[in-house]
Amino acid sequence: MQRNRLARQPGRSEQLLFLTDDQLRQGIELMFFAYRGFTADPDLILENYAYGRAHHRAIHFINRKKGLTVNELLDILGVTKQSLNRVLRHLVQDGLVESRVGKQDRRQRNLYLTEVGETLERELSDAQRKRMRKAYSNAGPEAVHGFRTVLEQMIDPSLREKVLGMADNA
Repeated sequence: MQRNRLARQPGRSEQLLFLTDDQLRQGIELMFFAYRGFTADPDLILENYAYGRAHHRAIHFINRKKGLTVNELLDILGVTKQSLNRVLRHLVQDGLVESRVGKQDRRQRNLYLTEVGETLERELSDAQRKRMRKAYSNAGPEAVHGFRTVLEQMIDPSLREKVLGMADNA
């Protein structure tokens, strides 16, 4: 298997964790292209519904925690209330998300995917899991562990514990 220039074996400086600006720039570029690939398949699916990535993120996290409150989703996504309300309004009107009055606090709105929403979420996730599975398989277990470590370290330190706890509870 031949590797391209950007995916080469680590050099001595990388092994010592001293990276040049050029090596860091290459990593940044790889992140851009990886993200473009990671979102390409779902973007094609979302086009059929006239939805964007904000809709995808909302669907993803509503699926991950059934009964998630609007405020919890706001906190997870880090978007404005106005922006989230616009996305949720579309998803509710189109029958993908159901908003129920909270059982403990009637002022809260708990969010659930409908059957249609679950079907779309599964289609979007399947596309991304397929790409991740192939990449992980090709990279090997050591690289997967290292990649996860790098991603964890890129999360803002003030959010890291919360985000990792959310991932572990899934």
